[in-house]
Amino acid sequence: MATRKHPLLIGIVGVVIALALFFVLVLSVSFFMARKGDILPSEKIGVVPVKGVITDAQSIIDQLRKFRKNQNIKAIVVRIDSPGGGVGPAQEIYREIKKIRQEKEVFASIGSIAASGGYYVACATSKIIANPGSITGSIGVIVEYANIEELMEKIGLKGVVIKSGKYKDILSPFREMSEEERDLIQNVTDSIHDQFISSVAEGRNLEKAQVAAIADGRIFTGLHAQEMGLVDAIGNFYDAIDIAAESVGITGEPEIVYPEKRLSLFDYLFEEVSQRWGQYLCFPYRFRYLSPLQPE
Repeated sequence: MATRKHPLLIGIVGVVIALALFFVLVLSVSFFMARKGDILPSEKIGVVPVKGVITDAQSIIDQLRKFRKNQNIKAIVVRIDSPGGGVGPAQEIYREIKKIRQEKEVFASIGSIAASGGYYVACATSKIIANPGSITGSIGVIVEYANIEELMEKIGLKGVVIKSGKYKDILSPFREMSEEERDLIQNVTDSIHDQFISSVAEGRNLEKAQVAAIADGRIFTGLHAQEMGLVDAIGNFYDAIDIAAESVGITGEPEIVYPEKRLSLFDYLFEEVSQRWGQYLCFPYRFRYLSPLQPE
């Protein structure tokens, strides 16, 4: 009797149950589609994008490691569109690619630009494929800071620094840098530059002196870089895919697998802002592999 008196309630319950079942079905299908690359055997090539200024290596390294563990991924193509970035992140990615190459082939595809730290990453791969007009090279190190001492005096402000060591405010914007401090920074910069040259020479199988001769920050087109042994082949992204497929013995057209995107827009913006502010507030001066074409 009670159910006959409340047909609207029964209808609402039915709709809720139907929506719940539909939601479960959608989740199941989505999960299967996301996992089918790991479940269904086929010949695949994983693509790991390296885009923009390289400020953090973790997400790129995580994806590289995931593709390394996936037995269906026969080769990896690192698609680079980056003017460079932080020294540490570029070196971390370089090292991870070198380790992966002990098990799988890794190739670099240069889009519009892979300069400085972007080129550093490319040098770890088995082969580098670039467009004829791609911008690459810029083998060098840069550290910048602004001196606003005169501006502060004009507006009547004075910077106050309390420090625990002689060099703790070595790049303070409130005063001129001493010659001793400049020499210290130059020595560190030269050391990092030498590491860059050594990594390029190792990755490209070139003499260190040969790399050092052109490691003055200059940029090259893809064609020019190929002439100097900095690039292996000229071609676009799909040429790089074809080269990778042929190198690992894939017959026919390989399936291309991209990283899963799980971050929401809010998560992405929060992560980006926190990284930027953290870098400026906690470490206001940074040694960077960065092309002058696209300053940070």
